[in-house]
Amino acid sequence: MSASAFQLHRRAPDTLGVSGVLSFGTAAAALAAIGAALKAGPVARLDLAGVERTDSAGLACVLAIRAEAQRLGRPLTVTNMPEGMRTLAQVCEVESLLG
Repeated sequence: MSASAFQLHRRAPDTLGVSGVLSFGTAAAALAAIGAALKAGPVARLDLAGVERTDSAGLACVLAIRAEAQRLGRPLTVTNMPEGMRTLAQVCEVESLLG
């Protein structure tokens, strides 16, 4: 997997798995792909277990996806958030927005 790779997998009927890098270089593509999956059908969980590296753009992407799910009236749980993303959310005081 290249350093800029981002992949989205349907892990279960209601779960999207993210793997690879979720950063400045991939956040726009990730946002588009996850947003399209949200609109295409029910997604209850976004599993970040496969995320190898992330930064503030990755956190912004996850926050935007949660906001989009809320706008669509679909609860979305974020699971297996990388520790670095969780720490960044705490520093930025946005962890309450992640559920």
